[in-house]
Amino acid sequence: MMKVAIVKYNAGNVQSVIYALNRLGVNPIVTDDPELLQQADKVIFPGVGEASTAMAYLKERGLDQVIVNLKQPVLGICLGLQLMCKHSEEGDVDCLGIFDVDVKRFPANAGVKVPQMGWNKLHHMKGLLFEGLPAESYVYFVHSYYAALSPETAAQSTHAVDFSASLQKDNFYAMQFHPEKSSEAGSVILKNFLEL
Repeated sequence: MMKVAIVKYNAGNVQSVIYALNRLGVNPIVTDDPELLQQADKVIFPGVGEASTAMAYLKERGLDQVIVNLKQPVLGICLGLQLMCKHSEEGDVDCLGIFDVDVKRFPANAGVKVPQMGWNKLHHMKGLLFEGLPAESYVYFVHSYYAALSPETAAQSTHAVDFSASLQKDNFYAMQFHPEKSSEAGSVILKNFLEL
């Protein structure tokens, strides 16, 4: 039986991630216990919320060190992706530094809504998570901040600027969009992650 752990911290609602995993036949645990996180086969680090308060919470509990030292596949979602980067403009905070990339606020370009909310398409997809996905698949985003493009970018999307819709380095995977709210495309991505 595969053990999947969801990192518990003060960031938003994990219920939709749990439902999406249940639909794929997985019953995850939600925990902030370092031992349970280290023993899991897969770790998911989701989040909705504000970067600096989330980082403070992780540090307080030593979870910042636990997460960066995990050896199994780890998937960051939304705020999870941003916290895995080097630094965020949101609350001007140093983050986990797994990905060597900064998180910036979307520019307030004329006619571009911030936050980006809704469906947007992926392009330049690479890596195992996107196997079996048609080119330019649509996924669901809700965010005001984005990770810049970098050598670790695994998929791109465009909203005012081109940005990293997904990042990947070693055993760390992350997506700015919500796979758990991205219907069929999201299911494929989560299934691919579970099969890594």
